[in-house]
Amino acid sequence: MFRTSLRTISLAVTLIVLSLVSPAIAQQTSAPHPTVPSAQTPALSAPATTVQAPSSVSGAPSSSSAPSPSTEAAPSSAGDAGANLLEQASPHDLSPWSMFMSADIIVKLVMIGLAFASLVTWTICIAKTVELSLVRRKLGAALTQIGESRSLAEAQMALGAKDGVLASLLASAMHEARLSAGISSDAGIKERAASNFAEIVRAESRRIRLGMGLLATIGATSPFVGLFGTVWGIMNSFIGISKSQTTNLAVVAPGIAEALLATALGLVAAIPAVIIYNHFARVTKGYVELVSRASGSAGRLLSRDLDRTHVGSIGGARSRAAE
Repeated sequence: MFRTSLRTISLAVTLIVLSLVSPAIAQQTSAPHPTVPSAQTPALSAPATTVQAPSSVSGAPSSSSAPSPSTEAAPSSAGDAGANLLEQASPHDLSPWSMFMSADIIVKLVMIGLAFASLVTWTICIAKTVELSLVRRKLGAALTQIGESRSLAEAQMALGAKDGVLASLLASAMHEARLSAGISSDAGIKERAASNFAEIVRAESRRIRLGMGLLATIGATSPFVGLFGTVWGIMNSFIGISKSQTTNLAVVAPGIAEALLATALGLVAAIPAVIIYNHFARVTKGYVELVSRASGSAGRLLSRDLDRTHVGSIGGARSRAAE
């Protein structure tokens, strides 16, 4: 009887203890457990955010999970700033034509002048090449035609009505021979004819060198003209730096590129001019030597005519004396 009562009492005490302990266990199970960083995990620099426990068992999202208006506005403002920076850093159109159009008026005038000088250089090159080729061929053919002539008259008949420096030399020799008729001094006639020949050779040399002085001027001054445009453009770029109060290279790079384009055009105009001038200096020197050969040929024909006339006059005088 006593044992039965003891069992009943212990069972009742156990039930009472379980009824008191079960609500506390249920509350501990429902509450979130905070995460404790281990010793090996480095502490985060960002502040920890408080997490609210769900208000109901159905798992409705808490207010902390909803995005705030400030969080949405931050990415949009950052995107706008990035777009502005990208637009500022976008490269300019640095093609030669666009750089010319955006250059200062002084730099534009320098570029136009250098382009015109380059056009003049190539025009002279083409014109002088054609002219020298024609006159050299013509004079060489004329010298070949009079190679077998025995007198000035025969040489003029061999040339016909052709114009040229050799025809002028022969005409000058014939003119001096006619003007000196009756003069017994052959040395004086040859000296006067040689003076006329020298004038014709100098005139032909000046004519054939026409335009080469312009080539020399372009070759000597174009780099300095281009350098002037470069200095002017860089000066404007530094003025732009002082006005914008920034040292960003993207601000001054277009202006510096435009200025350097002037130097490039100066070299483009100068280098061909110097090369073409040196080429024509050699070619014209060869042509002047050919003209000197023509002058010598005309002088030899005049000397033969004078000697033949002198011999003829001596023979006539002897025949008259013999009679």
